[in-house]
Amino acid sequence: MGNKIYIFDTTLRDGEQTPGVSLNIHEKLEIARQLQALGVDIIEAGFPIASKGDFEAVKAIAQNIRGPVITGLARAAKKDIDTAWEALKYAENPRIHTFIATSDIHMEHKLKMTPEEVLERARSMVGYAKSLCPNVEFSPEDGTRTRPEFLYKVLEAVIDAGADVLNIPDTVGYTTPGEYGAFIKGIKDNVPNIDKAIISVHCHNDLGLAVANSLAAIENGAQQIECAINGLGERAGNAALEEVVMAIKTRSNHFNCHTDIVTEQITRTSSLVSHLTGVQIQNNKAIVGSNAFAHESGIHQHGVLNCRETYEIMTPESVGLKKNLIVLGKHSGRHAFEQRLKELGYANLNSDKVNEAFVKFKDLADKKKSISDEDIEALVKQEVFQVPENYKIEHFQVSSGNNMVATAAVKIRYNDNSVDEASCGDGPVDATFKAIEKAVGIDVTLKDYFLKAIGSGKDALGEVTVKIEKDSKIFSAKGVSTDVVEASAKAFINAINKMHYYLYQSESSATHNNETLVRI
Repeated sequence: MGNKIYIFDTTLRDGEQTPGVSLNIHEKLEIARQLQALGVDIIEAGFPIASKGDFEAVKAIAQNIRGPVITGLARAAKKDIDTAWEALKYAENPRIHTFIATSDIHMEHKLKMTPEEVLERARSMVGYAKSLCPNVEFSPEDGTRTRPEFLYKVLEAVIDAGADVLNIPDTVGYTTPGEYGAFIKGIKDNVPNIDKAIISVHCHNDLGLAVANSLAAIENGAQQIECAINGLGERAGNAALEEVVMAIKTRSNHFNCHTDIVTEQITRTSSLVSHLTGVQIQNNKAIVGSNAFAHESGIHQHGVLNCRETYEIMTPESVGLKKNLIVLGKHSGRHAFEQRLKELGYANLNSDKVNEAFVKFKDLADKKKSISDEDIEALVKQEVFQVPENYKIEHFQVSSGNNMVATAAVKIRYNDNSVDEASCGDGPVDATFKAIEKAVGIDVTLKDYFLKAIGSGKDALGEVTVKIEKDSKIFSAKGVSTDVVEASAKAFINAINKMHYYLYQSESSATHNNETLVRI
């Protein structure tokens, strides 16, 4: 199983610094409870001196959450540290996290302090924090751009002053995995009392390398990873907790370590944070994106259905999903389509019926971005379970507007013959129906017409139901399409096909169909 890696979650502190995000005390407490269920080791509850609201939120979390270490951030200043301790003192396991910048650029342009002053401030404030709280973490801000020799001196001094955890931040997300791994190794090799403290890392994602850098640090001796749910944080965000944790779990033999995260709670936690912060998760986001366990390509679908491991390196259940998602679209293959038919209760369809439904599905997939189960059921019921399709609509065109008479032109095929007709009507649907009647040469009475949407969105299917009357007999049929006029035309021609089958073809197989028709 290897060494344990401590997971330090900063969603409620650095994550809340995401532009546009502001959580109230109740929302922070709700997230903290979920982080507790997730099994994080440390919850960074906030920056107590930043605002009264932040102070009260950290205090409430300290009072209500048991199990994880609760920490609050403080600059290396007595007032910050006092305020942090005032909020944290109620915690079962409190930790003060204090920091000061150590890179030349920050010391000169932000702090206006000399390296000697920074060194003394870091040492003295860690000592002061330790006098209040039994657990202290220290961060040299902009650590990866700090001169290594100076950084070693600072880290040695703060360990002597009582620091239990040394966090090495890549504050601006500048480093690369190879550099960062070597940087952590340099600390282990050059800070003489490093064995008395835990090395932590806090990586930002400005170059998209936060998770990779964090994992490189683990390979070189880091024992704590600071991260945030969904990768929230300043600018491009932090290392995503879910990605770090699942990388360690999936490649445990490589990293030779483990975490105590209850990974089955990952999806729930991610969804909660997204909901409360209002930050949407991109579809292709690793682990928690809606496409993370989705397959649309026919090749991939076939492989996953036969053996999950062909295209999935972890199970959806391991992160709290019920199953993977076979997305049916224009890239899907027959195997996945047939599997979905079985799931929907159509296991007894013969091969010809499945093929027929699949052809209709592909036609629809060229028109819709995604196909819902309702779409598939409508196709099966309408396009497969029907009487012989004697009449077929080869082409239709409508013209309509508020200041013009609606007209429709259709081409109807019967056997090897086709007829073109056009007609006017009270609207595009009425005109289409009249043109179809003229083309087939049969007058019918429209008794009922009903339109409803299947699914949702602007590309939802329209399902039309029509009832026609001929010789005192009623025939009903449905038609589906993303175009309601086309759905109407399909329903009408399907009803005529039913009428033709039951009134004419069923009377005598010897009857010549051409003699039964007026026009075709």
